[in-house]
Amino acid sequence: MASWVAVLSVVWVSIVIAWACRVLNWMWLRPKKLERCLREQGFTGNSYRLLFGDTKDSSMMLRQAQSKPMKLSTSHDIAPRVMPFVHQIVKTYGRNSFVWMGPMPKLNIMNPEDLKEIFNKRQNFQRPSANPLIKLLVQGLLHIEDEKWAKHRKIIKPAFHLEKLKGMLPTFYQSCSDMINEWKGLVSKDGSCEFDVWPCLKNLSADVIARAAFGSSYQEGRKIFQLLQQQDKKFSLVVRSVYIPGWRFLPTKHNRRMKEINKEINVLLKGIINKREEEIKLGEDNKDDLLGILMESNLKEIREHGNKTDTGMSIQDVIEECRLFYLAGSESTSTLLVWAMILLGQNQNWQARAREEVLQAFESNPPSFNALSQLKVVTMVLLEVLRLYPAGVELPRTTCKKTQLGKFLLPAGVLVSLHIMFVHHDKELWGEDADEFKPERFSEGISKATKNQFAYFPFGAGPRICIGQNFAMQEAKLALALILQHFTFDLSPSYAHAPTTQGNLLQPQYGAHIILRKR
Repeated sequence: MASWVAVLSVVWVSIVIAWACRVLNWMWLRPKKLERCLREQGFTGNSYRLLFGDTKDSSMMLRQAQSKPMKLSTSHDIAPRVMPFVHQIVKTYGRNSFVWMGPMPKLNIMNPEDLKEIFNKRQNFQRPSANPLIKLLVQGLLHIEDEKWAKHRKIIKPAFHLEKLKGMLPTFYQSCSDMINEWKGLVSKDGSCEFDVWPCLKNLSADVIARAAFGSSYQEGRKIFQLLQQQDKKFSLVVRSVYIPGWRFLPTKHNRRMKEINKEINVLLKGIINKREEEIKLGEDNKDDLLGILMESNLKEIREHGNKTDTGMSIQDVIEECRLFYLAGSESTSTLLVWAMILLGQNQNWQARAREEVLQAFESNPPSFNALSQLKVVTMVLLEVLRLYPAGVELPRTTCKKTQLGKFLLPAGVLVSLHIMFVHHDKELWGEDADEFKPERFSEGISKATKNQFAYFPFGAGPRICIGQNFAMQEAKLALALILQHFTFDLSPSYAHAPTTQGNLLQPQYGAHIILRKR
């Protein structure tokens, strides 16, 4: 008996020691090893501090920066408010710098050639697994890799072909017309009205996605949107704290609610998908919406491979892609539209030029696809808005193995941040007026504006470029054109300029108060 107790004691002590060694390696030894390696490569940054790294300082600076609005001027230098800590690090240590996300270093990558190489080396630089709780918010194309990503991309791609988008124009128009009529009702009494357009634009984008993706109105899909918005806010709190392995399994109030929301969303989406599958089995015509096109493409993929179980997408896969449609599709377009209205409210000359172009293109008539394609000034405005206020401020990647990047040999397991906002505002790339709203810089297209350098990537780039970018631009162009066709608008004196990030999306912290007038 005593011998068994001794054996168990030895085993138990061995387990404790092994666990302690792993913790020590995760908390201290590995971070210090990575730090030495990065400094030898020429990267600089703060010294590693146990467990928390730079997260405490970063959170404190962010709270302080966002405690009050910034002054609205001709300069749109928003980095000190949106990402104050990274801005300070880059200012102190230069472009080849890093910050500590807990025990993990994150490199700031801003050199155009390095960015281009990272986007094209998809196998070497993949999206980090990050906090596992992200799975309770969204997965789909955004978070899968390798063969699964290639298969999903192939199946989903037909839904975003240009011809399909042309067919969705009436759907876009229906949603936009509903909002325009609502606004007309607000200004009918006095000829003008002051209100926050931000909630309206979020509802518009949500409605467009609901109609285009599922053939339903926003009212029918409202519950899914509300749940996803709740989940997004809860996940934003998670990513601003240090990730502790295993924490997600603890039955905290926050964790329980995130899991409950995830379950509710899955049930709602599964109901929509199952209903569509039943319609297909009954021989009903396939609806020409994103879900219908996706399911048709998926069935085609399965049939081509002889109905093998490992081909095509499962019901859960389709659910995840639908969640991504909802979240990414609605939020990216609404943020583009709200910053476009803010900047055009501030720059009345460009608002007048864009409106004149719209009226010349289709007067008071509904816009056609060809007419929208001819809106050069409106396109220039939207491209400049995306430059100054990109929907996503950075793109995360991680090195899967030891990887050569230009002159650097990066160790495996290092986080890499592709800074969209910093690159878009870089005066060495864009000139001394980089922080100013000047749509004319895109008068000859993106390549001429960037001097053929890799300096503009609001939708990402390379093989993983956002599959829905044409969808987003088409929707934004139509919505902005209709607003200009029916109204003039100014920024309200009560407008507070306060760009901030919700998750990774750049949004107006206090909304967008506009004075709207009928034309």
